[in-house]
Amino acid sequence: MNKNASNGAVYGLGLIGAAVYYISVATGFWAGLLGFLKALVWPAFLVYEVLKFLATNVPQ
Repeated sequence: MNKNASNGAVYGLGLIGAAVYYISVATGFWAGLLGFLKALVWPAFLVYEVLKFLATNVPQ
């Protein structure tokens, strides 16, 4: 069984969802293009935000 296929499907669905979101909130062509480029690297944004959340909510 190929486990990489399911990872690719999750990434692909995330890519489509992120592209639709970023392009729908874009105010012009260049903002839409930037949104599409952001959609290509959406996992990096996700990991960054999760780590930022965890860093601010760690008990001292």
